[in-house]
Amino acid sequence: MAGLRRPDLWAPGCRRPWEELLAGRVKRRKHNPESEQKLKESAVQLLRRHLNLEDLLLEVEDPPCKKLCLSKLIDCDRAEACSDRSSSFIGSALRDRALRLGVPVALLAARMVAYSMEQVCAEPGHPVLLSSEQRKKVASLLDVAQYLLAHSMFSRLSFCQELWRVQSSLLLEAVWRLHVHSVVSLQELLESHPEAQAVTVWLFGNLRVLCEQMEASCQSGDTTRAMLSDFVQLLVLRAFQDNSDLGRTMESEKMSQVALAVLQKMLNFALDSLAAGLQEESPAHKAVRCWFDVFSAHSCCVIAPDPLKKFFHHTLVQTLTHSPMLKVSDAIQMQREWSFSRTHPLLTSLYCRLFIMLSPEEAVRCLQEVLEEQEVNWQRVLSCVSVLVICFPEAQQLVRDWVARLMAGAFERFHLDSMVTAFLIVRQAALEGPAAFLSYADWFKASFGSSHGYHSCSKKALVFLFKFLSDLVPWEAPWYLQVHILSPPLVPSKYRCLLTDYISLARTRLADLKVSLENMGLYEDVSLAGGITEPRSQAAQDVEKAISMFEHTGKVPAPVLEASIFRRPYYMSHFLPALLTPRVLPKVPDARAAFIESLRRMDKIPPSLYAAYCQACATAEEEKPESADSKMGTEPGFVEEALGPLRAALFQLRALMADPTQYDVLSAQMAVVAEKLGAVLDHRRNEVYSEEMKIQLSILAPDVPRQHQAVVDLLLTAFCQDLMAACSFVPPERQGPWATLFVRTLCGRALLPAVLARLCQLLRHQGPSLSAPHVLGLAALAVHLGECRATLPEVDPGLATATCSLPVPEFLDGLLSCHAGESMLFCLKFCTAAITYAWCRFSPQPLGALRSCLSPGLIKKFQFALFRLLSEAREPCPGENVTGPPWRPSCLPSADWQSAALALWRQSSFQELLEEPEFRLTYRDWLRRELEILPGADPLSDTEQQDFHQWAIHEHFLPAPSAAGGCSGDLEVACTVLIDVLMDFYQSPRSCDHTESPNWAYGGRKGNGDLLCRLQEMAADLELGSPVSQGHFVFGVFQRRLKALTSRRGVAASLWRQQELLMCKRLLLRLPPSVLLGNLQAEEPSCEDFFNLVNSELRNFCNHGGALSLTHDITAHFFRGLLNACSRSLDPSLTANLTLAKCQARCPLMVTSALSWWSSLEPVLCGQWQKCCQGGLPHELQRLQEAGQFAHSFLSLDSTSLAPTPAWISAAALHFAVQRVRKDNARSLLKKLDFQREELLAPLFFFSLLSLLSSHLSPSAIADSLKAMEVCVEVLACMQRRKLPWLRLFQLTEADAGLGHLLRLAPDQLTRLLPFAFYRLLPHFDEAATVRDVGFLRIAVDMYLQLVQLFVGGETTTVSALTSTGLQLQGQPLPHRSPVELITEARLFLLQFIPQCPQESFSGMAELLAGHADYDPEVTGALLHRCQTMTNADLYQEPRLF
Repeated sequence: MAGLRRPDLWAPGCRRPWEELLAGRVKRRKHNPESEQKLKESAVQLLRRHLNLEDLLLEVEDPPCKKLCLSKLIDCDRAEACSDRSSSFIGSALRDRALRLGVPVALLAARMVAYSMEQVCAEPGHPVLLSSEQRKKVASLLDVAQYLLAHSMFSRLSFCQELWRVQSSLLLEAVWRLHVHSVVSLQELLESHPEAQAVTVWLFGNLRVLCEQMEASCQSGDTTRAMLSDFVQLLVLRAFQDNSDLGRTMESEKMSQVALAVLQKMLNFALDSLAAGLQEESPAHKAVRCWFDVFSAHSCCVIAPDPLKKFFHHTLVQTLTHSPMLKVSDAIQMQREWSFSRTHPLLTSLYCRLFIMLSPEEAVRCLQEVLEEQEVNWQRVLSCVSVLVICFPEAQQLVRDWVARLMAGAFERFHLDSMVTAFLIVRQAALEGPAAFLSYADWFKASFGSSHGYHSCSKKALVFLFKFLSDLVPWEAPWYLQVHILSPPLVPSKYRCLLTDYISLARTRLADLKVSLENMGLYEDVSLAGGITEPRSQAAQDVEKAISMFEHTGKVPAPVLEASIFRRPYYMSHFLPALLTPRVLPKVPDARAAFIESLRRMDKIPPSLYAAYCQACATAEEEKPESADSKMGTEPGFVEEALGPLRAALFQLRALMADPTQYDVLSAQMAVVAEKLGAVLDHRRNEVYSEEMKIQLSILAPDVPRQHQAVVDLLLTAFCQDLMAACSFVPPERQGPWATLFVRTLCGRALLPAVLARLCQLLRHQGPSLSAPHVLGLAALAVHLGECRATLPEVDPGLATATCSLPVPEFLDGLLSCHAGESMLFCLKFCTAAITYAWCRFSPQPLGALRSCLSPGLIKKFQFALFRLLSEAREPCPGENVTGPPWRPSCLPSADWQSAALALWRQSSFQELLEEPEFRLTYRDWLRRELEILPGADPLSDTEQQDFHQWAIHEHFLPAPSAAGGCSGDLEVACTVLIDVLMDFYQSPRSCDHTESPNWAYGGRKGNGDLLCRLQEMAADLELGSPVSQGHFVFGVFQRRLKALTSRRGVAASLWRQQELLMCKRLLLRLPPSVLLGNLQAEEPSCEDFFNLVNSELRNFCNHGGALSLTHDITAHFFRGLLNACSRSLDPSLTANLTLAKCQARCPLMVTSALSWWSSLEPVLCGQWQKCCQGGLPHELQRLQEAGQFAHSFLSLDSTSLAPTPAWISAAALHFAVQRVRKDNARSLLKKLDFQREELLAPLFFFSLLSLLSSHLSPSAIADSLKAMEVCVEVLACMQRRKLPWLRLFQLTEADAGLGHLLRLAPDQLTRLLPFAFYRLLPHFDEAATVRDVGFLRIAVDMYLQLVQLFVGGETTTVSALTSTGLQLQGQPLPHRSPVELITEARLFLLQFIPQCPQESFSGMAELLAGHADYDPEVTGALLHRCQTMTNADLYQEPRLF
């Protein structure tokens, strides 16, 4: 390099070069090798101490290259300033200079770069950050250093040593940039420091300043965050990574100690600052907030999980044990000040972030270990417990279990520390309210208020407990002493002195504190974080809570009743005055009025006080205030003032939503929202519900209390806005627990009814008008309400359709209606949003989340609405394989909603979910929802609806396997299910949305008619495709349903069964008539199923006129089926004759029904027969025709034709004909019976008896009752004149030859009432004939016993006074007595008749009276006495030998 320089080029006056100085010195001294070596070493030392690199470069450069000195290179602003040419020139110069000096080039380069770095950092500026100019210079310098490193011309170790020599002027950002540009790593730099303590102090100071200046340096925000993240990552890894992973060296051990010390110093600084009190936005406050942000998820995501968890665990332990100055006595006195709401938000945010990484289980375990092994800071420990139970609901049970273990261990080992810890933890958790932990009073009663308490094992345990409680008294707060006195531990009587001593001590302490025990409220939760409430204020809160509980349960709460007896001073002096505050009474009594009235009826309100209250209310009414809520109405500013803090807290929550880096502090902000909400609710805690409580709501007219309206609207609006804000940045699964905590604040006793009522208004009554953000927000709200279902009470919707109360998810599902087009579209939107949100929010386990958070009915409604509204969903699903359904928080128009619904439907994972039976929309579910569509409100046209039904039934549900809710291709199964659903639909209480007629055609309901058409089509297809050989399946459905009702008893069950039969009959009328006759291919149709239905069911309920006849519609339907069968038969007459002959033998009621309606049936039958069968009527039809002609001729003036056989058919025709004539003519016409065959009179008399009883059962058949009575009397008289047997008609059995079949014509109720008819006809019996008839007494006694049994069973009440009342109204004489009078007359008759009867009349009387003797002891005694008398007379009578 010396050869490149020409001496003549040096300008005059320049300093002599270094070479000339050295050359001159050498010439003056003799050559000495040793001296030369020493001289070189001295020169190197001199260079190291005083080397000026800029001057060095000036000396080695030619004059044209003077501008390329190092200072100029790093000061240059041009992008090409530090080009490879410049770097290579510097490298070449350094290499040449090092060669001349005999020093390593790497050493020389390290010193040069370190010196330049010192010069850059020495410029005045930020304490830890570089200015923009400094950054440019450092960047140029780093380029040179990187070039030197790349060419092995740089020593990292020497560079680090040189830097530490000037550490006082070294900026933290410059050090970080060396790390980022890979010049020297932070770890290498820190390890190279010779003193661990010095580097610890330096790094701690710089990190603290960095945290303080984090927010101030707006332009360098990304840089400062990156710096802090890299330093924390290094420190955590070096402090908590296993040494085995790195190898044990001195440097690694020292580095671990430095890293741990720096982290500890930063934590101590933060905790000390918190303890000293931080002013908002002070440097210390900013530094602590910035350092605690290090523990957030986004900052720690780059650190390996294992060392990160160790770091968090270490931080939690150090936080709990930092400055353990407070004693247990201090904690007992001060812990009320350490509740969640009073703990510094920075500390709560630290706890929340630690628990997110550690999990609540590890946090509780850590707490337990720290309390067992170390001295703790009680304030930090107890505030940590508060954060656990507030922000992490799953930790609540863990804390309960921990307390239970502590208590068990305390009484097992009599360990005082465990006892103290348990009491402090319980009280701290109870400070956060019953939503987080049960109240201290409840816990104390549960722990010590029963014989199973912890203290009940021995006397030593009792002494231990009371010794502990007594030791607490000097420091105990008065509210805890009140609990101990009012809910004392259960103590055996022999140890009662222990309790009395403690109570005396506690009362003395309360007296010293000037706290009155008597003024404690009924519901005052002494464990809450508020102070002692004034008696008047507490009484007002007690009144509100008592009214709320009364409104939910309908009963006066037990605490009120107990206070009226055991705490009478408070009850009389505070509670009643607060309850009986004068007001304008509402026109319709509200809950408060009902509660007051209940107390008055129980004599819990003194009459004078109640009278004064009524007078004051009357005075208030006369004054006519503007409204009962005039204060609220005239003072809107009052409401705004109350809602202001809550609105501000919600606004702050929304601001945090917009910053994903702050999601880990949302739990703390939610606690602030809950606190402000409690203040709005008159400072009453938002308590949870007990298990037995239910929420009463009117789903038809939901009412939100006025005092809660604004609060609920504000909270619901805030939730929707917060959700939209949060989803704009991160998906639901990454939003943390804020939504769960928000919903939990809505679930307290004071607010939840109002929230549900408002949801009812929005979803059920205003759903189609809601905007997309509202739909999305309310859907997410429904999901989180379902998440809390285990802690929520059930809801009574106040509907006739609701047989029981509903869980909240099912209640919300019930608010979604598919009755019309708009509501169906809204239902689709809401279900899509709810399912998608739940799926994304709980993505690791969506199936379990959907089970717990959403009702299966909601998922089924989604499928129903999707199938109906979107024809694309009816196509085979391709099953798109993507990770999960998309969550779209933007405002979706209708088209986007449809695409979102289809995208959800096509998810393969969603299709897998639908494989679960509880979520799959089955054929039965689809039919039920299809029937609910209102007439004229179907979004589909008639053609579209028919096409949809065809697809749903024949393409979707019919071929689907039964396990998937289909019919497995069985058309009969499809028809069976449809019939079942139709009957269930019409049997259920009427829909709350509209009024329905009791008739089948409900005002032309569109859906119903169309499904009936589908049933008729399927029944026809089934009949044509596979004729049934053993009756029709429809009757199997009827029999199964009716069999299920047989176990029910009573009037309600009878009415239900009658309604079921009406549905059966109406369905039969809408099915082809051939259904009644079974197989039409056979020569003799099989009618057994229909006959069984008629004989067992229709005979009792679906008759006309009370007896002997079915209604016209079912009768005509049967004969239409008969004509149809005959038209298909090869021999129509034979088919008709065989069928009608079977009717006479198996179902005589069909024959009598035909006779009853013969006047309208005959023309149709004759005309249709002529058209279809070409010929005269079959013999059996002719028989019916002849019977009708006989009855007509009997009533005419012409000669009477002979009665056709069998006689009972002619008697039935005559009976119906007599019923149609006027009352005056009936008796005279019946005189002609004397000339008729004897066989005709017995069935005619039986039919007349049934008509008489039937008229007594109908309140509108008064005139018919008189006529029926006259007909019975006339027929009876004729039979008595002709001495025909008639008594046996009152004891018929089906086994009786000739007449037994008549029982199949009468309803069971009428046959049971035959004793009533017997004694109604008593005055018309022939007295002489009855005495002579040996069987009369037995029948009379049997009828009397049955009549008494009917009266006792209540069956005579329907016959009691209906006709007599009607006759009195019409001014006619009473034809009979009441049942009691009738029984009395029958009894007198028997007592008079028994002595007149011959001996033969008493045969078998003992057997008749067996088991019935107590019905009438006097009649029984007379009968037995008469029997005994005759027996004795026979013993003493002299035998007749000849």
